[in-house]
Amino acid sequence: MIRATIFFCSLMFLSGIPFVSGQITPNEKSALVDLYNSTNGKEWNSSWDLSASVDSWKGVELKDGHVVGITLFMNNLKGVIPESMGDLAHLTNLNLAFNQITGVLPNSITKLEKLKVFRLEMNRIKGAIPQGVDNFKDMEVFSMFNNFLSGSIPENFGKLKNLKELNLSSNNLKGSIPKTIGNLSNLEALGLFENMLEGQIPAEIGKLAQLRELVLSNNRLGGEIPKEFGQLGSLVILQLQNNRFNSLNVLQTMNTQNFLVFDTDDKSLNPRFNDVQFEQTRMADTKFEDDNENE
Repeated sequence: MIRATIFFCSLMFLSGIPFVSGQITPNEKSALVDLYNSTNGKEWNSSWDLSASVDSWKGVELKDGHVVGITLFMNNLKGVIPESMGDLAHLTNLNLAFNQITGVLPNSITKLEKLKVFRLEMNRIKGAIPQGVDNFKDMEVFSMFNNFLSGSIPENFGKLKNLKELNLSSNNLKGSIPKTIGNLSNLEALGLFENMLEGQIPAEIGKLAQLRELVLSNNRLGGEIPKEFGQLGSLVILQLQNNRFNSLNVLQTMNTQNFLVFDTDDKSLNPRFNDVQFEQTRMADTKFEDDNENE
């Protein structure tokens, strides 16, 4: 019996599996420490005591000895996301929104195949979105509005069948809107406001039966509005103003009575803002959702 116990403990040690409450594998703890060091952890609003148990570090969620969540919303992070973030293989929720993170997204980020929520909005991240985003098979929220992202929108986003929110507004993205976005049958909110997107809106967007919010304002989109827009029966927020459309005739045929927001460049269609509570809309909820975290 003693020999069996020694064997079991040795196996746990060699495999790197923690068996003491609050402990995690060395690789995962090292990745957290790297994040702390590379984003000036000593100056965070709520800092970590690196000598204390990981389960006491604010914003870190553990399950079965692994890091499954990191929520450091509005916490004065300044610096870059380290390459070792890709070692947090069990991470499902990453929220580093409303900080001052710079640099580019490390390619290793696409190794986080269990991610469901990815929030990095309101930072200063530049460069292209990694092409490997299709590794995020379980992704439900991908939000990076108000950064300095460049390049095009990866077509691989169309493979994320569970995606409910995609918000890339207020960046420097160019090119066209991928037709593959039409494959996202669960998508409820699409925000591409204030980029440099060109070309026509893909007709495939008309297949998004669950879409409630579509914000494409302040781009260089042209051509005609797809007639398939008439199929968007769940839509309650539509903003298309400040583009280069040749025709907005399709909008005349849409039933907009139940819209909370309806804003276009067609002067015959009065903009509508029906006492919308923006804190209750998906596109704006990040600013409010973690208020309790800061209390």
